[in-house]
Amino acid sequence: MTGTHMIVLPGGGYAEHAAHEAEPVVDWLGDIGVRASVFRYPLRARHPEPLNALRAEIRRRAAGAQRIGLIGFSAGGHLAGLAALAPGAPPDEAVDFAVLGYAITSMETETYRPARVILLGEDADPELRRSTSLDSLVTPQSPPFFVWHTAEDPYVPAEHTYRLAAALAAGQVPHAVHVFAHGPHSLGRARNAGEAATWTTLAKAWIHEQA
Repeated sequence: MTGTHMIVLPGGGYAEHAAHEAEPVVDWLGDIGVRASVFRYPLRARHPEPLNALRAEIRRRAAGAQRIGLIGFSAGGHLAGLAALAPGAPPDEAVDFAVLGYAITSMETETYRPARVILLGEDADPELRRSTSLDSLVTPQSPPFFVWHTAEDPYVPAEHTYRLAAALAAGQVPHAVHVFAHGPHSLGRARNAGEAATWTTLAKAWIHEQA
């Protein structure tokens, strides 16, 4: 799949970059035949600075690839979703498919407030919160999504994935959704994490289909 490049966006609440969601994910993608790189987006930065930085990286990578995929975790999943769904990106910043792990998808809920405060500020108005919520950005033209979560996640509840999944279904956007019964937040590749460890097997088949 030489024509596909995936950009890996580690989580960390927009305050740090989680190391186990960075290069280990690139290594796994390499093992399944997909070229990939980590992008360390700006931290503790207000919207749209991280999005603009990611779009510039997509443009850079698109120069050498026919298809661009994003894979993001937690806050990195939110940023991946924004880049895939937010309006206004020119063709050379387009995302062809996205994989989100236990992603923050809504800025309208009160869950995982610290990331929202970093990205949008303490007193973000309802319009800004809605315009950065992935479920409100889905259209029938949105790219395919693979989304996974655990039902026990105490930091970013599975509600975030359910909200996005409902919007993707309503927009008839191709998607796969997996919510595993057990597991904490920030699993990364989830090796030795029981049933949740199967997400990489499921995602491998899906990514190959997209690429």
